[in-house]
Amino acid sequence: MSSAVRAADEGAVVDVYVQPRASRNELAGMHEGRLKLRLTAPPVEGEANRECIRFIARLLNIASSSVVMLQGHKSRGKTLLIRGMTPAEVLDRLG
Repeated sequence: MSSAVRAADEGAVVDVYVQPRASRNELAGMHEGRLKLRLTAPPVEGEANRECIRFIARLLNIASSSVVMLQGHKSRGKTLLIRGMTPAEVLDRLG
């Protein structure tokens, strides 16, 4: 899991792989070096992107405004910036 999380100037960068239209929101291990997220939201009009940000914020117990999508707005592979947290803190909270 640590390969998917790295340091950045403003906090930590997390690489995720999103599987939309799942039966429930969950962290589902790893997929090709990225954290795999299963989300109930469909990949329509940014719904899955918004749910991805909300879900990660809930997992980390931080405000949604602290999570910024840097890359992957139109793909399943996404790169997120977690402001104000170190990679160690992110990994600790994700378990």
